[in-house]
Amino acid sequence: MIRRIKTFLQHLSFRTGVIVLVCCIPCYIMSFAQMALPISAGAKGVLWVILYGLAKTLQYSGLTIIGAEGIKRLKHWLKSSIHKKSDNNSDFK
Repeated sequence: MIRRIKTFLQHLSFRTGVIVLVCCIPCYIMSFAQMALPISAGAKGVLWVILYGLAKTLQYSGLTIIGAEGIKRLKHWLKSSIHKKSDNNSDFK
């Protein structure tokens, strides 16, 4: 099941990965900001676990998405760079 989830995430776009990573920022902020609320310590602990866990899940999901797409972008850039160099070298002959 974990392998299927990872495969699904890796097929998402680079832009989606960035959006998911940005979404983890408010979760981190809320996980610590809720400590200032006038509620019981037990409720604060539960909120912290939920919000911090959600932030970590979004962070690792975003990194998984960006990692797969980032490798594809790097391969494409290298291929186009090598192709341009070979075209430039053939112009001088």
